[in-house]
Amino acid sequence: MIRTPTAVLLSLLALSACNRGGAENSSEPQIRVVSEEQKQLHQLDAIDLGIGLKRAIYDAGYSCKRVTDAGFVGTWQNLDEWTAHCVYDNGAGRDWAIFAGPDGSAQVRDCKDVVPSGLPKCQIKERPRGSFTFRK
Repeated sequence: MIRTPTAVLLSLLALSACNRGGAENSSEPQIRVVSEEQKQLHQLDAIDLGIGLKRAIYDAGYSCKRVTDAGFVGTWQNLDEWTAHCVYDNGAGRDWAIFAGPDGSAQVRDCKDVVPSGLPKCQIKERPRGSFTFRK
């Protein structure tokens, strides 16, 4: 089954807009659900994180020849935002935003599109340990 990340993200945006009236004044605590997969991403070294994020990019129908930089951006609603910088054979580079959900899902966006969509900027706040290049 092919996931449609665009539809999922748009659905999340629509749902979040439904309950905006008075949420800031509410005394109800905000509950954040976090999956084991989300926690495990924070434990990965650079090589393994690059592999995981590259896999999410491919699963979303995009390409990424090599991840040369990546890291944790922050939290947006129940999603953890990660970013990956991919380089291609022609030397071009592209930055991707990967949103990891508490249900094990991943939603991928081109970083140039996230801010105009109201999502957090692809600015890495936490990098993994190690290097993104294989050492022989």
